Amino acid sequence: MNFDPGLFIQPTSDPLGFVYGEGCFGPKVENRRLDDIRKSLRDPDCDGPEVVYSIAMDVGKEEDRPLLQQMMLLFGVVTYAKGRLGKEPVRSQGHIHRRSSHSGWSPPEIYEVWSGKAIIYMQEYAQDDPGRCFAVYAGPGDVVVVPPEWAHATISADPDSPLTFGAWCDREYEFLYNDVRAHNGLAWYPVLNDGNEISWNANPNYDESELIIKEPADYKEALGIDNALPVYKQFEQEPGRFQFVSEPGLKKEIWQNFTP
Repeated sequence: MNFDPGLFIQPTSDPLGFVYGEGCFGPKVENRRLDDIRKSLRDPDCDGPEVVYSIAMDVGKEEDRPLLQQMMLLFGVVTYAKGRLGKEPVRSQGHIHRRSSHSGWSPPEIYEVWSGKAIIYMQEYAQDDPGRCFAVYAGPGDVVVVPPEWAHATISADPDSPLTFGAWCDREYEFLYNDVRAHNGLAWYPVLNDGNEISWNANPNYDESELIIKEPADYKEALGIDNALPVYKQFEQEPGRFQFVSEPGLKKEIWQNFTP
């Protein structure tokens, strides 16, 4: 990787997954296979890598584990296979986060790209009217915030390179897929041409919407995130900085009309 996330965790490609270094903890990875995500794709019958991505939820440094549990914070890492899903790039399923019992909120998520090129796609709603839709293009070291309640997916923007990223989320996380699957995916599909350039096709199962394509925002003033420092190191320096992930009500005013 050409970005140091501040954790001794390395992605592997064969098999897809992670190696945890000394002083770090992490679970056995969960693999998402192509058959698992077909209902979210533009072409559900497409060909692609058998294992599309691997997820390790709840990783970190052993010394931080008690505090992470106390704060209901969880750090996860995900790595994607190279290649394509038919004419789409490798990508995750569109989903929404279930509301947590301890906060009553559908929690936000903070993404940090470690390697490869990512697009964090998000839309306000998973109903017929998707509301505002954004495709945020990000590279190693970039941070992207998905606000509470929004439907979203992570897309690899370069079929020739694997994508790896970390993310802060609520310890009581659960992904809800039904509304997105009922629309055969999210409101916009990324489509690759022969030169590996991405264009966007509207999903006809939603009302008409506009897609805003942009770079990551600067979240320092609104959320206190320092774009110059890995997010795990920021937690080590000041754990309370990310308490709003498990307690979104702390930033209630920020989430109104939020622009990622």
